Amino acid sequence: MNRRDFLVLSSMILATGPFSGARAQGSAKPFTSEQLDQMLAPIALYPDALLAQVLMAATYPLEIVEAARWVQANPNLKGDAAVAAVKDKSWDVSVKSLVAFPQVLTMMNDKLEWTQKLGDAMIGQQKEVADSVQRLRARAAAAGNLKTTSQQKVTTQPAPSGGASAIIIEPANPEVIYVPYYNPAWAYGAWPYPAYPPYYYPPPPAYGYGTALAAGMMFGLGVAAGTAMFGGWHWGWSGNGWGNSYTSVNVNKAVNISRNNFDANRYANGQWRHDPAHRDGVPYRTQPERQEFGQTRMGSQQREQFRGQLEGRDGEATNRPGGGAGTLQRPEQPRVQQPRAEQPRAEQPRAAEQPRSTWENRGGAFEGIDRGQGVNRDFEQGNRSWGDRGFGGGRGGVGGRR
Repeated sequence: MNRRDFLVLSSMILATGPFSGARAQGSAKPFTSEQLDQMLAPIALYPDALLAQVLMAATYPLEIVEAARWVQANPNLKGDAAVAAVKDKSWDVSVKSLVAFPQVLTMMNDKLEWTQKLGDAMIGQQKEVADSVQRLRARAAAAGNLKTTSQQKVTTQPAPSGGASAIIIEPANPEVIYVPYYNPAWAYGAWPYPAYPPYYYPPPPAYGYGTALAAGMMFGLGVAAGTAMFGGWHWGWSGNGWGNSYTSVNVNKAVNISRNNFDANRYANGQWRHDPAHRDGVPYRTQPERQEFGQTRMGSQQREQFRGQLEGRDGEATNRPGGGAGTLQRPEQPRVQQPRAEQPRAEQPRAAEQPRSTWENRGGAFEGIDRGQGVNRDFEQGNRSWGDRGFGGGRGGVGGRR
């Protein structure tokens, strides 16, 4: 995004308010099983801990953008060393943990529409997300494509009353994590939803993993990131599926990753809870969620705080009380109200308007969030890589494989 477009966009943001996209989402329907399987297909075969941490982090998409920028600026820091270097960052612990896996963070940053939908599903439909993961793993196992290897261990947790077992994936060595790459069209056998073909993101060439896979499972280089793994799953049977499952948090490990802003009291019995303090104004998908997490339409003063927020975060001059995760606090400055003379405004015919950019037309979850020119540029690049596609299914929708 060039400077002129950025200034135009910022003016539009201030004029319309930061949650104009949220109003359009107020009547959003829950994701269907087909949509959940479609979006989870690229990551359902990740080790349980990594999968949990990816899904937690997806609920904080703007922090994902910031972390991806940090990784690009610090390419020589790997694994646990990278995680240690971001201990004092203001991001959520799940986002910090992903700097150990730059290829995963890059994928999430490049495919922000997908990341945002993963986060929405985790916030509003975590039980259905767990059911989807188990459905996908069962299909992969039935197709003969999910097995114990030298990189991972695949086991089952029996369900009561003879139901289907939960499939658990763990690293073969807890201190070394391997990220699997696979084509979902191969991994899950015959796909049952033609209108919702699974997403597929080829291995990133920047990390030396070659090109798109037609078949087989490939693992990236092992990452020494044992201390970065704090997430997990509690697989609980409910009815005829694993709908009583939830993501879990090892608070003793998490507190070592996030030195200043991890509140163990949020995670009763080790169960993960979304923290709205790290949402940074990204609108929630439904009105009940906005009410639950206290998200309201912002006034001009809060918008001013958003305008300068990223400059402080990039330099880590966050001004957050106690290093916590709230929004930046700026000193109050008295403002003198000047009377404005009303000027008549002539109506112009709309037919002469120029087409707006894809980003401006989206009305999506990030509309109205001004995090600074750098993050807006990165977000635009992520949207371009995804394309102007909706969730309508078929190759013309989001479901079309790339």
